[in-house]
Amino acid sequence: RRRHTRSDRDWSSDVCSSDIRWFITTPCKLSKKKDQKKIEQLWTKFGSKVTSMNARSHDNIMAITSHIPHLIAYNIVGTASKLEAKIKSEVIKFSASGFRDFTRIASSDPTMWRDIMIGNKKQILFMLKRFSKDLNHLQTAIQNNDKKKLFNFFQKTKSIRAKVIKAGQDTKAPNFGRKS
Repeated sequence: RRRHTRSDRDWSSDVCSSDIRWFITTPCKLSKKKDQKKIEQLWTKFGSKVTSMNARSHDNIMAITSHIPHLIAYNIVGTASKLEAKIKSEVIKFSASGFRDFTRIASSDPTMWRDIMIGNKKQILFMLKRFSKDLNHLQTAIQNNDKKKLFNFFQKTKSIRAKVIKAGQDTKAPNFGRKS
């Protein structure tokens, strides 16, 4: 199975990019400690933060933090592209920051993402099942005008964003893709 760096950039871009944040090793029984150390040192020289975890944990984490978000982005942008011609042009014209973020994600290399989806099918389907269940709960809350449930959910997810920023994975500064 191919492993990839966590880089917030297209996988095919320059591997030595300063945007690379994490390199995760997933040692197996055949791995030698000295070889793993060499790999960790190499990626540290590239500016990566290096950590190690078992393959199952890696695959589950990547499914929810990378693979599912890409799948959702591809799906939302795909849904928008199927709208009637006039509505579609209005969707493009009035693209809000959230949709623009999805278009950026959905512009990733389709061959790579096809291979990631198929190669990580088990973990992705497991996380999609959980995601679908949570999405159904939100749909029910909207149908039932359950303001409290919606607010509590949104409040909880807002706190996750604060944790992402605190961990150094992003900044507070808004960047809506507009030129200064």
